[in-house]
Amino acid sequence: MRDHGGDLDRAMQRYGSGSWVDLSTGINPQPYPVGPVPARAWASLPTATDIAGLEDAAARLYATAGSVVVLGGAQAAIQLVPRLRAPGRACVVGPTYNEHAAALQAQGWTVSQVSEPADAVGADLLTVVNPNNPDGRMWSPQSLRAVQDHVGLLVVDESFADTESGLSLAPQITPDTSRMVVLRSFGKFFGLAGLRLGFALTGDALAQRLRALAGPWAVNGPAIALATTAMADTVWQDRARVRLRQDAARLDDLAAAAGWRLVGGTPLFRTYATPDAAKARDSLARHHVWARLFPYSDSWLRLGLPGTAMDWAQVEQAFAAV
Repeated sequence: MRDHGGDLDRAMQRYGSGSWVDLSTGINPQPYPVGPVPARAWASLPTATDIAGLEDAAARLYATAGSVVVLGGAQAAIQLVPRLRAPGRACVVGPTYNEHAAALQAQGWTVSQVSEPADAVGADLLTVVNPNNPDGRMWSPQSLRAVQDHVGLLVVDESFADTESGLSLAPQITPDTSRMVVLRSFGKFFGLAGLRLGFALTGDALAQRLRALAGPWAVNGPAIALATTAMADTVWQDRARVRLRQDAARLDDLAAAAGWRLVGGTPLFRTYATPDAAKARDSLARHHVWARLFPYSDSWLRLGLPGTAMDWAQVEQAFAAV
């Protein structure tokens, strides 16, 4: 089932319009400040120099010596990765973000879910979301590199890795890497999901194929201009990491007071075990706070973070009624 968060329209249809706090996604609620965008970014096609500048900024931020492929969101990379090899047997460590399995199946792959990366030995392709969405499980770079030797292609989705020091495989990618692709999301940590920007990090040969599959101008000029600036702003990034961790702890306290148990998560989202997830979401929704359910669990409820003081007040009021 290709269900997602961010479906606030459905919440409004059932519970009414008004002032909502959408916690159904894992997007930074205090986004990078959008300054002026050069007029040329709107009026002209992105140049090779523009794209190369963003690739360089991403390579520095992710500390990789490999090639950076700029794409229209991590989702665009998820759609392209199954086309890098002829369809075969793929394993996805789960439960996890459902688009990975869906994109593989759409390209003719036989997909099975495994509990751990080591369970995929012999697969033609292995996908690991690290940190995992929604339970926040993490695997060290060393453990994933050990599995890489036993699968055809290792795909690691690091969309939520910006807050986790030392977790990324990006520093281990070189121009000669031929059996590993790392995916990164710009919009989640920087809070600008509407830009639709993401990256695939891999060796030169696979990067060339991904660029050919994506076609020219895979991203827009304003996204390139804004992201190039944001990815170089390490002061804002450091402050955001501190704030996100503080806010995640604050949300954990609210959940604990409601009797919910923390399953896991990242500083961008928290997943809790509740007595009845559907009932808990319904209770929050009656106060116009929208959370995320999962079709494979009757107890798991995932919440992103509130952004403003007014958002926090509304969420606290909703929790008081749970």
